[in-house]
Amino acid sequence: MSLETPALIQEARRQLEICNACRYCEGFCAVFPAMMRNKMFADGDISHMANLCHNCRGCYYSCQYAPPHEFQLNLPAALAEVRQDSWESHVWPQGIGRLFHNHGVAIMALIVLATTALMWVALNLRPAEGDGFYAYIGHNVMVAIFAPAFLLPLLALFVGLRRYWRDTGGRRATVSDLRGAFWSVAKMRNLSGGHGEGCNFEKEDRYSNARRWAHQAVLVGFLLCFAATSVASIMHTFGMPAPYPLFSPPKLLGIPGGILLVLGTIEMARLKLKADPTLGARRVWGGEMAFVVLLGLTGATGLILYAATGTAAVAWLLPLHLGTVLTLFLLLPFSKMVHGFFRLAALIIEEQKKKFMREVVTAD
Repeated sequence: MSLETPALIQEARRQLEICNACRYCEGFCAVFPAMMRNKMFADGDISHMANLCHNCRGCYYSCQYAPPHEFQLNLPAALAEVRQDSWESHVWPQGIGRLFHNHGVAIMALIVLATTALMWVALNLRPAEGDGFYAYIGHNVMVAIFAPAFLLPLLALFVGLRRYWRDTGGRRATVSDLRGAFWSVAKMRNLSGGHGEGCNFEKEDRYSNARRWAHQAVLVGFLLCFAATSVASIMHTFGMPAPYPLFSPPKLLGIPGGILLVLGTIEMARLKLKADPTLGARRVWGGEMAFVVLLGLTGATGLILYAATGTAAVAWLLPLHLGTVLTLFLLLPFSKMVHGFFRLAALIIEEQKKKFMREVVTAD
C-alpha cells in the first residue's frame, strides 16, 4: 500500500456516498449497480468499483454536483486515482509501476534503446546461418532471451492479481462467471455508456463510440499478433521453421493483427490528446501515453520488418522490433497493459457478486 492510498480511498468513498444517495447515473455502467448494493464501502469495495470503471466520463457530464458545485464531485478522476494505486500497490515488486507511470516516456525510450542494443549484440555475435530471420538470430537464442522476459513479468502480475482478488472478495470462479466477464470484455460493453450510444471521453457532453472501437481494434490486433507468434512456435516445433509464405497461418494472423494494433493505437493517442486530463489520473498521463506508443511501435516495427524481408535493412530493423517486443514484455505488469488483467478480474468478481445477490433475493 502506498502512502497516498488512504487519502485516495477516503476521497473516493466521500464521492461514492453522495452518488449512492443521488443515483441519477444508475444505468451508466457497471460501477453504479455495484455501488447500489452497499450502504457502506470497505476499501476492497472501492478498489473493486475503481477497476470496473472504464473512465467513460458520462457520469461527470451528467452530474449536478460536479464543479462548481460545493460537493466538487469528479468521480471519474477519483476512481482513476484509486484504480492506478491498486495496480501499483498490488503488483510485485511495488514501486516500479509508479516509477514508470511518473516517467513513462523516458523509461520506455531508455528500455527500447537498451533492449535494441542487446538484440543487435545478440545478432552480431552469431555467425549468419539459416533462412529468413534465422540468418540473423537463432531460434534457441530467441527462446533463451524471450522466455524469461515473458514468464517473470507474468509471475509478478500473478502475485498482484492474487492480492487484488483476495482484497476485493473474489471467490472460486465458475464457468458462468468467466463467460459473463469475457463477454463484457469482447463487447467492451461498459464503453457504450450503458445506453449504447458510446461514452463522453473525448466529446464531453456528446456521445461517441470512437474509444470503444479503438480499444476493440487494439485488443483484437494484440490477440492476433500473439496468436501468430504462438502458431509460428508450434509450427517450428513440428519441423516447419520460418520464413513463412504470405498465405500461412502466422502471416494471415500477424499482418491483420499488426495493422489493427497500429490503427487502434493511433486513434487511442488522438482521443487521449483531445480528452480533458482533469477527469483522469493526471500523474500518470505520460506513462499511459508511453504505453500506447509502445503498443503502436510493436505493431509498426513488425509490419515494416516484414515489408523489408530480403533486404539489407533487416539487419537494423530486426533488433529494433525484437527490442520493442522485449520492452513490452518487461513492462507488462507495470505499464497500462496491466489494466486489462485487473479489469477482467473485477468483471469476474462482479459476476460472482451479482450471482450472490440473486441467490439472496431468491432465498428471501
